[in-house]
Amino acid sequence: MSESSTSTAPAAFSYPGHGPNARIGVAICHGFTGSPLSVLPWARHLAAQGFAVSVPLLPGHGTHWRDLARKGWQDWYTSFETAYLDLAARTSDCYVAGLSMGGTIALRTAARHSVAGVAAVNPGLSFYDRRVRIVGLLKYFQRTTTPIQEENPTASTTDDGDYSLTPLAAVHQLRRLFSATFRDLPSVQAPTLVFKSDTDAVVPPSSLELLRRRLGSRDLRVVRLPHSGHVATLDADAPLIFEESVRFFLLHARSTTPPTAPSETP
Repeated sequence: MSESSTSTAPAAFSYPGHGPNARIGVAICHGFTGSPLSVLPWARHLAAQGFAVSVPLLPGHGTHWRDLARKGWQDWYTSFETAYLDLAARTSDCYVAGLSMGGTIALRTAARHSVAGVAAVNPGLSFYDRRVRIVGLLKYFQRTTTPIQEENPTASTTDDGDYSLTPLAAVHQLRRLFSATFRDLPSVQAPTLVFKSDTDAVVPPSSLELLRRRLGSRDLRVVRLPHSGHVATLDADAPLIFEESVRFFLLHARSTTPPTAPSETP
């Protein structure tokens, strides 16, 4: 496996694939204020199964919150879209996946390109805090806010840079990304697998409700994560995410022998 690296930011991750699964690509997007480190165990598990994997570092991430304030949602989306298109050009079947905002970006990519499928962990489309409705105005009077903290986090921690503050300008961009993706959801026709934590202090249950109501694909499966918080890819249910996503990717790839169908998730 090879990882690109810089002295100032967590590394992006890429793996060319090996064996019969090398022709299947998975582009994974990390979340808001996060980095590839938050999805690295997932990416490495897929690479160990032979999949070709790409996890880009989004602009404004992995360094300092001031860098995030200078970027817009189109910068984040375009960065991931470029990584997806590069991987898709080298594989026969290419999936998109992501955590939190990364799941949102994956869904928008699926609305604009013929992806093989989507796997999203706690994707966001809405906010708990109703003040976000006026964040476009509020950002001119209040520059930053404190990040959302889970009361009893159980996920592993990562060094994603200094995001001890969250720029309201970036929150405004996040809201615009959610709105743009919501509008595009009817264009998502690919099979979709969503993992949803029972307890999530960051993404409210309304996000999943909006996704169910708006998604164009009739092939939507939701898997509950009963033992994890928001960053579930680093939490107790991570093995479930890894195993079920591999099964999903193999099931919907062309010219492969589908794995045994899983039992229904309660």
